[in-house]
Amino acid sequence: MKKKCLFPFLLILSLMLSGCGQKAQDSPLDRPGIDGSGREVTQESQEEVVFEAKGGVAEGQNRETDIPMVYMTTDISSDGMMRIYQALAASPSGKIAVKLSTGEPGSNYLRTDLIGELVQSLEGTIVECNTAYGGSRANTAMHYQVAEDHGYTAIADVDIMDEDGSMTLPVAGGDNLTENYVGAHFADYDYYVVLSHFKGHAMAGFGGAIKNISIGIASSEGKSHIHSGGTGGNMWGGSQDAFLESMAEAGKSVVDYLDGNILYINVMNRLSVDCDCDGSPAEPDMHDIGILASVDPVALDQACVDLVYGAEDGQSLIDRIESRNGLHTLEQAEKIGLGSREYELVNIDD
Repeated sequence: MKKKCLFPFLLILSLMLSGCGQKAQDSPLDRPGIDGSGREVTQESQEEVVFEAKGGVAEGQNRETDIPMVYMTTDISSDGMMRIYQALAASPSGKIAVKLSTGEPGSNYLRTDLIGELVQSLEGTIVECNTAYGGSRANTAMHYQVAEDHGYTAIADVDIMDEDGSMTLPVAGGDNLTENYVGAHFADYDYYVVLSHFKGHAMAGFGGAIKNISIGIASSEGKSHIHSGGTGGNMWGGSQDAFLESMAEAGKSVVDYLDGNILYINVMNRLSVDCDCDGSPAEPDMHDIGILASVDPVALDQACVDLVYGAEDGQSLIDRIESRNGLHTLEQAEKIGLGSREYELVNIDD
């Protein structure tokens, strides 16, 4: 299978230290073995990158190429979180939802000491939906208790968006879905800040921004619909590629509805091969990387994947991604217009 945007760790490190933009290009290379030969790398000054806020919508692109920008910091702290958000130059208005995974007890969910300052600065409501697989968040009462136990109710109001059922969003251009079922409270919010813990996933290969706006915003019935590839059949026994494609398609329905009033932040720490829906995740065997942000969810997830592929200790997570054909979600997302797998990576630490 064709892979895009794979490059060696030393090249990333060099770019980060220089504070330059990195332009990700298509690569004909397949695993195993990563070779950066033939990769075009451009260096962009901050003056050549435009970030504007118009009507509450953040816009970030290279002035000359219109390639989406992905910001990065290696500072995984509350201060780093605030700076990465500010780099997007967004101006959210109205009622703001902060979408995250509340996580199963014992998982690597995002801790409040990392996200609390940002959430409170936004005066946002933390939003989530119930699971479709059992666990501690399968019904609303239990889910609110988990949110309290994990400290989320102490920093913001929490809304389990499907406690009153689902609403339907149309899916345009999908190969599997024509409708997506999200929590009924989804329409109550004017702007979404999507905070995702980037990590592996037992079914999807990896989870980041796309999974958070698809499976994450889907109601319990919507999750089953996506997992079944839109067939309504067994959510665990359907086509793997149809499931991966359906995540991209569901995500696009959310983005289309919000019409630009959304931004994305991925935290690359505790990089287990297992997701935050697993109460006993495998212990990470690779180093923490940083926090990344973009207004393009495809570019953001692709950049995170590339950083894993470029890491010297990323093999376990790479194996998890490839064993589930996880990059197919990015392929489908780009195909249907959810975003771009090309991006420029800009380090904000310098």
